[in-house]
Amino acid sequence: MTDAITPDHPVDVPDPATLSYEQARDELVRVVGRLEAGGEPLEVSLALWERGEALAARCQEWLDGARERLAAAQAGAAASPTALTPDDVEEDE
Repeated sequence: MTDAITPDHPVDVPDPATLSYEQARDELVRVVGRLEAGGEPLEVSLALWERGEALAARCQEWLDGARERLAAAQAGAAASPTALTPDDVEEDE
């Protein structure tokens, strides 16, 4: 996907907002790999960096959403704990 990023065609890639977490993460790994490998012209490197920033932001959105869902689930579980009755508790003698 990121192979399409060139100075002439920097936008031939899907909008990060349409990507799942896994798709964004996998593409981000490829972008970082290309940047770390070096050898790209400055314009391509800048386009890759911008794409990487957008992908990282998308991943963060997914993680923030997951964190919020977990917090809501935990809050819901804490708000309605299972009530114990004396019959539920075994006494050690």
